[in-house]
Amino acid sequence: MSSLDRTSSSRGGRAKVLAIAGAGALLLTGCSEQVQRGWLPNAERDITNHTGSIQDLWVNSWIVVLLVGLLTWGLIIWCIVAYRRRKNDTGYPRQLSYNLPIEIFYTAVPLMLILTFFAFSDSTERAINTPVDSELVVDVRAKQWAWDFNYSYQGQEKYFAGTQAHLTGEEGVEETLPTLYLPVGKSVTFELNSRDVIHSFWVPAFLQKLDMIPGKTNHIYLTPQVEGTYQGKCAELCGEYHSEMLFNVEVVSEQEFLAHLDTLNDGHIGEEYDRKPGEVARNEIHGEGE
Repeated sequence: MSSLDRTSSSRGGRAKVLAIAGAGALLLTGCSEQVQRGWLPNAERDITNHTGSIQDLWVNSWIVVLLVGLLTWGLIIWCIVAYRRRKNDTGYPRQLSYNLPIEIFYTAVPLMLILTFFAFSDSTERAINTPVDSELVVDVRAKQWAWDFNYSYQGQEKYFAGTQAHLTGEEGVEETLPTLYLPVGKSVTFELNSRDVIHSFWVPAFLQKLDMIPGKTNHIYLTPQVEGTYQGKCAELCGEYHSEMLFNVEVVSEQEFLAHLDTLNDGHIGEEYDRKPGEVARNEIHGEGE
């Protein structure tokens, strides 16, 4: 055996070992909890009453897409190998103008997939967006670059007025962020409003995000089910300090929640603190200057 053959054989052996190792690693990582939830940011499946259904829709959709992708690539590679031009071939292979069974198959299968994806997506979205008579209503008002929280719970009206956090890289800054408190196991309606420009309310662990548009109130309905501290942020580029428009969410027991409400001021702070109450939305629509 020549040195060239030995080198080729050695490279081929290493390639096989790497391929087997890669496949094994992929199978092993597929068993991890992170992979099973599709790398979504919810550490647990049922952080809210909606995270489980959102996770299922996400993961199952990817499974179907990957299977379709593997089938498609497999057929492409098979066609390349099976119908490749041989050494002694001359001219063109027999040409087919159409193949009715294949064309029906390639039309029917994608259509069925699209309709199935639509049905599951629509049912999940309807379940998430159906209004509920919540025990707690939180009027969240975004502003450059902080958050105000108005609480309505069991006849009480309380508010928290947030101030902008300044990220310095030092420890302890996160503790100064505006903090939204929620009682575990209680249904919540978030009324999302903006005081100035378009913002977006996002708690990654809750797997829900919604824009906050001046002059328009959007709603999120959910029930937090796992106590803990979760990070929130504005997910819409809203100006110079967008990166510092952060907040924390504390999901606590009802007793702790009531104790927190006792520390807040009475009443609500509404649109009287907006930059231009009732005017910002019209300016953005018609392109008028301030």
